[in-house]
Amino acid sequence: MFYPKPIAKLIDSFSMLPGIGKRTAARMAFHVLRMKDEDVRAFSEALIECKTNLQTCSVCCNFTDTNPCLICSDQSRDPSMICVIQEPKDLIAMERTKEYRGMYHVLHGAISPMDGVGPEQVRIKELLPRLSDERVKELILATNTNLEGEATAMYIARLVKPFGIRVTRIAHGVPVGGELEQADEVTLSRALEGRNDI
Repeated sequence: MFYPKPIAKLIDSFSMLPGIGKRTAARMAFHVLRMKDEDVRAFSEALIECKTNLQTCSVCCNFTDTNPCLICSDQSRDPSMICVIQEPKDLIAMERTKEYRGMYHVLHGAISPMDGVGPEQVRIKELLPRLSDERVKELILATNTNLEGEATAMYIARLVKPFGIRVTRIAHGVPVGGELEQADEVTLSRALEGRNDI
């Protein structure tokens, strides 16, 4: 179908987003055209602000606009536990449970040899220095329960054994093949309560 160049460019931009096909991208583009000018400007400024003002926390590697992030600088959090998660969105899912009050470490991915992602492409090397802190007693591996998440958890568990820290895996209240962001609070709470040693 023929679209004027600016609309075609906007459709192409929206279709770069995960789960957005050409039809949905076209609907979104035409919705933007119906928006008020100030709303479009605010939308574009929000995109630019996210890209320019966010950084990764020097402690946990989560996205933040302050360094260290709000969680890492919160004195009421329990420094004896570090929960390792794959993506920043998983941290939000864990926080929704209101059950976990420890610290986090965000990997920004999972080991996937089929996709050419090895341990050096995820934030594992940033985790290891944190384990030298004598306050850390437990490492909770809360990666996804799919093949890549399991491989990543096993790799980290083997790497951490020499530190003498208890390494646990969240219980399988989260369905196999599922993702943390899709799980509800009750499921994640049960998964945290039923974690096991590896």
